[in-house]
Amino acid sequence: MPGRLTPGVYPVDVIPAPAPGFLTGVPAFIGRAPMGPATPRRLTLWPEFEAAFGGPGAGFLYDAVRGFFENDGAACYVVRLDETGRETPSPDVLERALATLDDVDDVDLVCHPDLAAEWPSGADLDTVTGPQRALLRHCRDRGDRFAILDCPPADDPELAARQRAVLNGTDGAAGSYGALYYPWLRVGDRDRRPRHVPPCGHIAGVYSRGDRRVGVHKAPANEVVEGALDLRSDLTAAQAGELYARAVNCVRALPGRGIRVWGARTLSDDPAWRDVSARRVVVSVHRWVERFMRGLVFEPNDIRLWVRIMRELTAYLDGLFQRGALKGRTAEEAFFVKCDSETNPAEAIDAGMVVTEIGVAPSAPAEYIVVRVIHGASGVTINAV
Repeated sequence: MPGRLTPGVYPVDVIPAPAPGFLTGVPAFIGRAPMGPATPRRLTLWPEFEAAFGGPGAGFLYDAVRGFFENDGAACYVVRLDETGRETPSPDVLERALATLDDVDDVDLVCHPDLAAEWPSGADLDTVTGPQRALLRHCRDRGDRFAILDCPPADDPELAARQRAVLNGTDGAAGSYGALYYPWLRVGDRDRRPRHVPPCGHIAGVYSRGDRRVGVHKAPANEVVEGALDLRSDLTAAQAGELYARAVNCVRALPGRGIRVWGARTLSDDPAWRDVSARRVVVSVHRWVERFMRGLVFEPNDIRLWVRIMRELTAYLDGLFQRGALKGRTAEEAFFVKCDSETNPAEAIDAGMVVTEIGVAPSAPAEYIVVRVIHGASGVTINAV
């Protein structure tokens, strides 16, 4: 009968632990600090930064990380630049810092607040754009990260537009792996005295906040920037519109609405990759596919493996579709997954590869972006076409 139990048998409710979430909006902040490790340190609270890296240093790392947490950022990594014995930074310092992030899978954003700060007024823009292009190439080569870049501390909107034009000329499609923001923010320092800081840390917090509230497909725009008291430059609507048309994302002070991010464009001219949300959706697909494929290394390369790949990828992409990340009236319109004898001819099988094609229609551009996944003995290669 219901409710009756065998003597000595007691019911115990067991609630399985939830599967670990796939966290997005996790930046790696690279910069200067008075102390701390030169290897990545994961932080989930602002006081952890001060305990590990100290107070304000010579650069803007302190301000960027604080701005991230002020805007409800969930988690980040901090890499202190190893500049031992150097009076001025050099390219190999940045390369070493990026190399320390090679094995950190959680990171999907990259910020370096000190790069734009090093631009002397009137100097060649290459002082800033050279290292920033290195960040863009890093994100493109990995395929699973996006760079949030700052303009120099200048009151000239035309300089920001020229900076974007230079960055868009980065090798290959690297321009679609980053976005540029103007102008700098006015914030209170440790003693609440006002100072101007690069916006990347606060913007990264906006990305993280939107990812958790809506999803990675949420455009990081028309969002309030918390912790900002004012802006270094007040843009008119016409100036902001001109910059946005040239793919520079503005931060604006809007009467009655606070200080807000006003734009969500990448550096790219390609319509398919023009929107930050489109690139970040595909970046997230890349990260998920790479993690899933790692568990299939050395599995027999036959139809059973192909069916398993199709089933798992279809379930994941259907989840994105249900959350609104992909556009279409039906799942069939929003994405496709193909892993069969056509994508895996005999020569591919003999070479030890499994080839899967994925097509997704991100909600912003509403155009198919084809991702080709090649799973071989050397690892997983994912190319977005």
